[in-house]
Amino acid sequence: MSTAELRTWLHESDPKKFPYAAVVGHYRRVGKHFVRPELLSLLAEVRDRLPSMHGPWEHIQTLASFLDTALDKPDQRYDYPTYLALALLQLPTVDDPVEQAPFARSRCDRLIAQLVADALAFEVAAAEGATALLPEMRPDPDLVVKRCKHGLRVIRPVLARMSLDGGLTATEPLELARQACSVVQADMSFSEERAQELSVLPVYTAHDEYLFLRVLQTFETTFSLLAVLLRGVTAALADREIDRAAHFLATAENALRESAPLFSMLATMQVESFRTFREFTEGASAIQSRNYKLVESLCRAPDPDRVDSAAFHSAPDVRERVLAGQDTLDCAFRELCDSGVSKQDRERIAEGMKSFARALMRWRNTHYRLAVRMLGEASGTGYTEGTPYLKAVRTIPVFHAVDVADEETDETARTR
Repeated sequence: MSTAELRTWLHESDPKKFPYAAVVGHYRRVGKHFVRPELLSLLAEVRDRLPSMHGPWEHIQTLASFLDTALDKPDQRYDYPTYLALALLQLPTVDDPVEQAPFARSRCDRLIAQLVADALAFEVAAAEGATALLPEMRPDPDLVVKRCKHGLRVIRPVLARMSLDGGLTATEPLELARQACSVVQADMSFSEERAQELSVLPVYTAHDEYLFLRVLQTFETTFSLLAVLLRGVTAALADREIDRAAHFLATAENALRESAPLFSMLATMQVESFRTFREFTEGASAIQSRNYKLVESLCRAPDPDRVDSAAFHSAPDVRERVLAGQDTLDCAFRELCDSGVSKQDRERIAEGMKSFARALMRWRNTHYRLAVRMLGEASGTGYTEGTPYLKAVRTIPVFHAVDVADEETDETARTR
């Protein structure tokens, strides 16, 4: 991009008028890894001026979050959260008041629908020659159809809960994807549209990285929901609200199951394409996922060697929670069993925990198998061991207070 537009903006520094389209357009044309130093220097100057800017906090916060992900590489703090621009997505957090837990499902439904619909819109636009974005290694038409089928499997139940599925009448996958994208787009607020616009800054120009980013963001959304729900289960058990606890558990299991077709979407990535853009993602790895570690540690207290592993050192605030003795579902269930509640209530919660644990174990196994397919024996991008690490951790027990039968289902093999 010409930096003149940004230099002109610096004279006024109005956060509402920041030239996002020009900046994002340049990032996407060349890849974040290859952004011009002159532009990076100007963006750093913008960030320096943030404390003195005037205007609505919403606009200043959005600009600050955007610069956080746009400048991660020159700052040498590039990692998984900044690669995925998670600060811009405004996910629910485990620190939200527990009273808000019942609303987390609908909040995440909106974001999941928007993320997946945007991924499908890009696939359809590229297939029709309607976009020049990320032109390297375009998928063939059959692959685009597969992606649309799997993406629709993710969002159909979400759109039904949002009462946005009435207009989905097409039978052909690409046309049905267009309809889904249209209804989601029409339902979005300005701030939601802005978040979608700013939250894809690929590191390279390979087509498949767009899909990769959106799927990982959707997984993060799901795990942020799981963390909120698990905390809600623990709080409900403490208050002996069995119906509420069972509802949260069932919602968590359902959310995890509904996310399974995302693996099938990822399985359509071209291995050559993935390995090409992955060269420029060194430093960012899913091992740094805070939401995944929260889910693991809210189920039960991790074993000491796990707490001291690279996984938890990569999510230091979660590790601090564990060391501080945060409440876990495992402990809450043991206390429930010791409290004299009825056998029926104990068994009801135990079955809910087992079902959730089985769903999470299936998720881990499918994740591992997909990683083997895409990476082989290559090391991970966050300075991790890659697939050997995933193989080692996939059998970690979800709970200790209930026994979970071993059950494996490879989602990618089933639906590919």
